[in-house]
Amino acid sequence: MMATAVQKNSLEGLSNGNGLVHPPLNGYGGDVEEVSAPEAAAGDSAVEEPEIDIMINNVVCSFSVRCHLNLREIALNGINVEYRKENGKITMKLRRPYTTASIWSSGKVTCTGATSELQAKIAARRFARCLQKLGFKVRFNNYRVVNVLGTCSMPFAIKINSFSERHKEADYEPELHPGVTYKLQSPKATLKIFSTGSVTVTAPSVADVQAAIEYIFPLVYEFRKERTPEEAALLALKKSRQMTRSPAYDEEEEYQEEESDWD
Repeated sequence: MMATAVQKNSLEGLSNGNGLVHPPLNGYGGDVEEVSAPEAAAGDSAVEEPEIDIMINNVVCSFSVRCHLNLREIALNGINVEYRKENGKITMKLRRPYTTASIWSSGKVTCTGATSELQAKIAARRFARCLQKLGFKVRFNNYRVVNVLGTCSMPFAIKINSFSERHKEADYEPELHPGVTYKLQSPKATLKIFSTGSVTVTAPSVADVQAAIEYIFPLVYEFRKERTPEEAALLALKKSRQMTRSPAYDEEEEYQEEESDWD
């Protein structure tokens, strides 16, 4: 799933592709002062509107089937499963959506690899259906999204040394990690900010990932700098890899099919 945001000094809400719009934070994106037409034209020519694509790389979810699971029986009769007794769990894979589930005998299941919250729920229901077909009395229960990993590239490089000195919340240890770690309490999120302008966000939901990017943009904007040719080439390569994904399919339609199957 891709979320596109048009970011200026006054921030606009971010649309995440599912029709959700997160309101701007901390007064950004509020009422804009009216300016005359010549001033507006001059401003438009001076500052281009940069677009920021937020790529959701991983959505982790968990659910319970509310029954005891015989892991040995799943290993013997299941498809695309791997059983390591020393770990006390089974891993099961789906091709569509491409996800992996960790299954415990207690009935708890965690699912990783989805690229949207809707895709995560489709995968969770399909894993539950696979267990049901193996003869277990499965009930799909306690589903929740646990963690979301998103990445984006700012339209500029960042002076992370100056940024970390200015903001006490920023933790920068260049000997241990090349990026600045910035933790937010509201929205609850952890950001990794790199000098290339790349930002990685870990948060409990897609909306929180978007809100965290909205929050951090004006803070890093103050410490922007031009990218070196090496940094630009590295980001272009990273973006091309991110765009090489499995073919898109209609998640809404598949979700409706899964819902009707469980009704």
